[in-house]
Amino acid sequence: MDDTDFRKLLEFLGYSWSGYRRVRKGVKKRIHRHMQRVGCRDITAYLNLLDNQADCRYDCELQMTVSISRFFRDRHLWQMLENHWLPDIIARNRLQIDVWSAGCACGEEAYSFKMIWESLKTRFESLPQLEILATDRHPHYIERARRGLYSRSSLREVAADVRNDFFESYQGSSQFIIKKELKSEIHWELGDLLTELPGKVFHIVFLRNNILTYYRQEDHIGALESILNCLAPGGLFITGCHETLQFGSAVLTPMAECRYVYQKR
Repeated sequence: MDDTDFRKLLEFLGYSWSGYRRVRKGVKKRIHRHMQRVGCRDITAYLNLLDNQADCRYDCELQMTVSISRFFRDRHLWQMLENHWLPDIIARNRLQIDVWSAGCACGEEAYSFKMIWESLKTRFESLPQLEILATDRHPHYIERARRGLYSRSSLREVAADVRNDFFESYQGSSQFIIKKELKSEIHWELGDLLTELPGKVFHIVFLRNNILTYYRQEDHIGALESILNCLAPGGLFITGCHETLQFGSAVLTPMAECRYVYQKR
């Protein structure tokens, strides 16, 4: 598949060329294999099939999913959460803290949050009840997240003492598995951010390197409005460090320490 055909597919699906440009090589390979499986030799036949068979379109969109993550990605963000923002949210919400990892991929983000939450137990006499909802549209990612098995490269920003506290080596030293006690309070669910949103309000919403990157702006504004309706006043909306939020300035204020983190007014 060349770039011209790939652009036609992006346009059909409502995805952004700028978001996929740097990762398109692997995505195009997956799409080419999918085209072969469904018996399409050219992009015209493929788009026609996607337009008429919902199951094929669903499978195609799963092939378009990009998962690039690791524990404590963008370390400054996690330091600010642990030392400043999260203690402030706890002080204002003593009964329960609800967190949503939207587009959680293979779970590194949700587990990273749970680790810093555990670290706060040494600084607070008591903490509120915590509930983390982690959703993704890809069933394989959710399955991997529940299992909690990761390569050594995913842990390169995890300090040795933290790794010892929350991980166990698995079949040698190249893989590590999350300890069972860290999995509590995390609920993994399938969900499409454009069509399926949780029926509750959250104090923190992670939406990092997801619809803001891979969808065209005109196609994600409605979804963003709905997602922001799930965020409590005073709550944090966290995007990717290289993402630009074109919508939401009326209700969101960027945090001075991290301009890609916003607080809802």
